[in-house]
Amino acid sequence: MNDAFSIQGKIAIITGAGGVLGGSIAKSFLQAGAKVVAIDIHEENLNKRVAELAVFGSDVIGVVGNVLDMESLENVAKEVLAKWGRIDILLNIAGGNLPGATLMPDQEFFDMKISDWDKVTNLNLNGTVFPSMVFGRVMSKQKSGSIINMSSMAAYSAITRVPGYSVAKTGISNFTQWLATEMALKYGDGIRVNALAPGFFIGDQNRAVLINPDGSLTDRSKKVLAKTPMGRFGDISELNGTVQFLCSEAASFITGVVLPVDGGFSAFSGL
Repeated sequence: MNDAFSIQGKIAIITGAGGVLGGSIAKSFLQAGAKVVAIDIHEENLNKRVAELAVFGSDVIGVVGNVLDMESLENVAKEVLAKWGRIDILLNIAGGNLPGATLMPDQEFFDMKISDWDKVTNLNLNGTVFPSMVFGRVMSKQKSGSIINMSSMAAYSAITRVPGYSVAKTGISNFTQWLATEMALKYGDGIRVNALAPGFFIGDQNRAVLINPDGSLTDRSKKVLAKTPMGRFGDISELNGTVQFLCSEAASFITGVVLPVDGGFSAFSGL
């Protein structure tokens, strides 16, 4: 049965690999025997990440790429195919929120800058759609592959202060279902498209919102934990096993799902 969960030898492209989440998943994939193509727009962050990952396996390459630039992504695809001949897995990790797109407690929706709205919706939604087009085309020719997108708890119900991020992640959930259907109907059951909806994890992008300068919890954190039955934030490594499962043959009949990894947040009414 363990063989069914294996990703040994799979070629995995990970966007946003210079970030905390992308780096954590890349490490776990290397340890599981996959070959990893780490993509990030920031060359310095990417080089640092690849050096860290090389400790866990030699089958890792870093490629500077922009998830919002089709030509950049096409060049990555050519490089990967020239080196390894196929693409088995695409993990669309690049994304996140931007400070300018987050409303402060004393701001109203009408104060939001449209330019910031455009940035965050473009980064998250098109930053998932564009790589899926480029690398998914390779999978369509192979008749096999697994694409994993990143949705959010913000796609399940309204979360205050993050309008652009919420709308973009809701779009990703819908796009995941749409693309899963499209791929299966036109290219067979060998291509699967799924998404994770992480609960609340403390990272660089949301630390200031969840943790006060003195290390105590903000009021927002207290509200999050009150609605999380497990009563804690997640550890970023707790996403790794779910991603590997969805990319393995153990999930061969699973496509079009948005799977919460949230400590029960999405299930709990608060009562």
